[in-house]
Amino acid sequence: MRNSLLTLLLLSATLSSAQGKLPNVMVQNLEGKKVDFRTLSNNGKPIIVNFWATWCAPCKKELSAIAEKYTDWQSETGVKLVAVSIDDARTSARVKPYVSGQDWEYEVYLDPNGDLKRALNVNNVPHTFLINGDGEIVYQHNNYEPGDENELYRKVKELSGKK
Repeated sequence: MRNSLLTLLLLSATLSSAQGKLPNVMVQNLEGKKVDFRTLSNNGKPIIVNFWATWCAPCKKELSAIAEKYTDWQSETGVKLVAVSIDDARTSARVKPYVSGQDWEYEVYLDPNGDLKRALNVNNVPHTFLINGDGEIVYQHNNYEPGDENELYRKVKELSGKK
């Protein structure tokens, strides 16, 4: 009975963070500085959080497709994109060189132990979340097909009041 109650409490906490606020989890930036992900903010404007990995071709396609339009998205809505790499200890050394070679103007964080990934119930990548100005998850999308970025941008514009 006690184990069932504990399981129920853990499941409830996981589900609430996946549908509610950003979790209190430490990640690190590309320079190795630890950052509490809950403190992520964009002055009340939307944030896109995209989980990706260097070994994931659809992830790289999605982030590159968004990069082509990101400057326009920012000027129209003020949105910020944060890319969270789930590369583990074996592949995380590839993240910084890969990002340096791309034309991505995103904040990039590392989640090598999968703590943030687990807290948000991310099972596979790419997995994209849209966060409102209050830090609440209002939309999420899993996988990538060309054109998915257009649906994401429609959601960002709705959230920004820019139809």
